[in-house]
Order: sequence, then C-alpha cells, then structure tokens
Amino acid sequence: MQRPTAQLLVTQAPAIRSDETNAEVLEIFGRHRELVSLPVLENGSPIGLISRNIFMSQMSRPYYRELYEKKSCIAFMDKSPLIVDVGMPIETLAARAVESGDKTLADGFLIVDDGQFVGVGAGLDLMHVLVELQREKNRQVMQSIDYASTIQRAMLSESLAAIQATLRDVGIVWEPRDVIGGDFYHFQRYGDGWFAAIADCTGHGVPGAFLTLIASSSLTHALDRYGPRDPALLMSEVSRGMKLALGQHSATRHADSNDGMDAVFLWFDDAKLALTSAHAKMPLFVLLPGQDAVQSIEGERIGIGYADTPADMFWKNRNTQLARGAIVCCFTDGLIDQIGGPKNIAYGKKRLRLALQRHRALPISELTGLLMEDFHAYQGAQMRRDDLTLLSFRLD
Repeated sequence: MQRPTAQLLVTQAPAIRSDETNAEVLEIFGRHRELVSLPVLENGSPIGLISRNIFMSQMSRPYYRELYEKKSCIAFMDKSPLIVDVGMPIETLAARAVESGDKTLADGFLIVDDGQFVGVGAGLDLMHVLVELQREKNRQVMQSIDYASTIQRAMLSESLAAIQATLRDVGIVWEPRDVIGGDFYHFQRYGDGWFAAIADCTGHGVPGAFLTLIASSSLTHALDRYGPRDPALLMSEVSRGMKLALGQHSATRHADSNDGMDAVFLWFDDAKLALTSAHAKMPLFVLLPGQDAVQSIEGERIGIGYADTPADMFWKNRNTQLARGAIVCCFTDGLIDQIGGPKNIAYGKKRLRLALQRHRALPISELTGLLMEDFHAYQGAQMRRDDLTLLSFRLD
C-alpha cells in the first residue's frame, strides 16, 4: 500500500504576487468569503501567508487602510508559514504541524511541487485524513490518535505556560476520558489583565477533539478582532463562528448535526481586582476571604454554536469584585457528573464546595491534588463518563 502524502490535502486556492498591494488582498478576500488565508507568491514559489482575520483586523484600525492600502501585501504577511512538498508523508506533515504551532491549525499550510505552489492545506483536513487512514488497521488507529493527542496537547501548551507564569497559586487538571478529548482551555496575558476560557465541546475522543480545534480557532480569531475585555461579546462571536463552520445555521437544517460547547469566559482587571465572566451552561465558584459560603456565579442556560442556539444570541457579562486571597474555581461537568460512591450517584457540586472550604488554607496545587484524590476514590471502579478540566487559583 502506497504511503499517503500531502497530495491528499491539496486544495486549489487564489494566491497573490508579492508585488501586489493590500488593496488587491482586500479585493480577493471580498470575492472569496470562504478564504481563511491567502498565499503570497514570488516567481510561482510561496514566500508567506496572509491570515484573513489578522489582515482584516489590522485594516479596520483607524487610518490603517489609508496608510497601507497601496503598500505591498507583504506588510501583514506571515513570513514563516509551514511549507511542505506534495510528496511529504502525512505522518511527517503532522509532526511538522505540531512544531509550527497554533497558526498552522488556524490558518493552514502551503503545499509545493518542486518549490512551485500547487495549493493550500487545512489543519482540520489533516486531522481528518490522519484518522480516516488509520481506521484501516487498529494499530494505525492508535497511531493516528497519538498524533492527534500530540497536536491537541501542543494547542494547550502555550496557555498552560501563560497560566503558570501569571497565576502563582494555581492548580489545573486536564484529563480527557480517552487519549484525546473535547475539553480545552485558553489563557492569555495582556498589559492590564488576563483572559481565560474553559470549554467542554460535544462528545469526547476523536469527535470532541475535532470540535476543540474549531472552537479554539474561532476563539483565537474573536480575540484578535475584539480584544479580551468583553467575554459576552466573544462568546457570541465564537457561537456564530462555530455555527458557520459546522453548517448549523438553524435547528431544522442538518438535523443529524447539533454540536457545540459549554464554556465560561473570564476577563480579570489587574488594577480593579475585578472579574468579568460570561457563562454558557457552566458556573464559576468563588470563595472570598473571611466568608464561609462558596458563591456560585451562574449564567445563561444555552450552549455555544448549537443548531438551536439563536444566531443573534448574546450572553451577558457577570461582574464579581474579588479581593486578595479569593479562591476562584472553574470546572467542566466531567467532574461533577461522574458516577461513583456507595450509592452510585454523581459526584456533585456539594463535594467540590466542601473541598474548597475544608482545604482553603492550603496552596491551591495541594488543594487540587486532594480534590482529585477524593474524586478518583469516589469514582472507584466506575467507568469515566466524560472529559474533565479544572482550573483553580488564589488571587495573591
């Protein structure tokens, strides 16, 4: 059997020469609404890639269009996109995609034949091809899932590093039910605060992992366009982006497809110690210093991106005033819905509240460790029901 190569992923796409202007880029993006990115060529060879979202975001800034419209299109070009030969094996391509980072998954990569541009490839298509090819044999299935796991963990690694650099008293758990899963988190530091998201996509395993790529890409593009300070607006934009990507424009269309995610988006203002949150079927626990009760910050009981989620759905921001020493806890339902214990019932929110109250004096990493020990003991011999993500931190 011939080894599959990057040739399988070639998609014909418009391109632009390096001596053309940003006005031509605008015109091409206007004519091709489906275009995620635009290859830049020099003598037929690709030298860069222009991301639609980054380009349109830059050109929408005050005076940028007047300043840059007549300038070369390389002004907003990614000068180091992933470029692969049509003959590159899919497994090698997957490893290269992991090395090149999130931008390859979001904006795609360039495919050449003897150095000449032949088309573009998409990160999602790469994932699909990996999985479909490996289904032929069980060994190959496991190999593809391992590649997908590497890609998914690479997607989370930048956020994990930012969490650890920003929140000094923190605990984070990400446990997919299978090798890969449908939960993900996003964290980004800004000059005056930070943004965080915890999300639970429909399903687990391979289907859930595909959705995390779509959702994470939609969130990244929304942050690039609108900034981090309005979680509710970002949630609405991500919902629209997911509905578009999944073809779920109405509850009646594609009745066999109704996928989306539950999530909480957070913006923390350093100066005001103020937490702004938007919730899609996912609560937030807060334990303030000097108080015994754990507050539960709730939100709208409607998910993101589903077929029956209105296209004009707008979530509301919740504002919570924190103080030094406050403990904040975000979690997906894989924690509280897990069946176990002598009565074979769900772990529940009450046990989580009690753990926060009982161990509040401990460093959050130790508190998280004790909580997960209790959770695994409670689960016992029961099968894990879902992916699990937990982010807890103390404001210092």
